[in-house]
Amino acid sequence: MKKLMLAALALFVLPATVQADHHKETAKKNIVETAVAAKFNTLVAAVEAGGLVETLSGEGPFTVFAPTDEAFGKLPKGTLETLLKPENKDQLVQILKYHVVAAKVPAAKVVELKKADTLAGEVTIEVKDGTVMLNDKVKVVKTDVMATNGVIHVIDTVLLPPSK
Repeated sequence: MKKLMLAALALFVLPATVQADHHKETAKKNIVETAVAAKFNTLVAAVEAGGLVETLSGEGPFTVFAPTDEAFGKLPKGTLETLLKPENKDQLVQILKYHVVAAKVPAAKVVELKKADTLAGEVTIEVKDGTVMLNDKVKVVKTDVMATNGVIHVIDTVLLPPSK
């Protein structure tokens, strides 16, 4: 059974690995520039409001679980607007840091992990029916968007750090 699971994972991972190798050669933009070019408008606005542009443009390496604009749209009405206010910067930064791992972790390695330590806490990782899920609810919809200082994995829901 374990060999069958590994074979299934290999089928899932192989295309991502090939894609990663291809992008490794062509990545010419950092994480923030890549997010801008890929039109992650809400994420970029949040990174700017949180004052993290310089950090995520830095040397890295980083892995960013990047929510789509649609993912931000799933937040309760008014939540995003509230988070983007200057007086809520600390809370916004914590949420953004929960999407960042201080290492380059391509899809081939993500599927081997049970958890990832983000800058704001632990995220659980599980492969269900060939789909990578974070914290049981968040689906990774695209992997290995390569940048000069790391990698972006696109997710369909905003990750919220556990309450303290």
